[in-house]
Amino acid sequence: MTEKVTAGHDALGEFAPKFAELNDDVLFGQVWSREAELSARDRSLTTITALISTGAFEQLPFHMAKAKDNGLTADEVAEIITQLAFYVGWPKAWSAFNVAKEVFGEK
Repeated sequence: MTEKVTAGHDALGEFAPKFAELNDDVLFGQVWSREAELSARDRSLTTITALISTGAFEQLPFHMAKAKDNGLTADEVAEIITQLAFYVGWPKAWSAFNVAKEVFGEK
């Protein structure tokens, strides 16, 4: 992840400045930059899996777009969602597919 993420500051900087700082500087600055330990592609795969599993669909569009930027294909994302459907629930899979279709341009 080469570009600095400022989503925390942009969305919550005035309301929750410490959370915004941790989001931007620690999570996206320090953790996501550890590509020697885990590639950005694998971090994206892990992140979208966690978001789908927990039903955190508000954050899913950003992270699915980041996964696309990090090299995950539409076919791979569809396979991830299909696999997860049996473990985390069919409705979550449907919701995730709707996000994936938007991100990968198949509206």
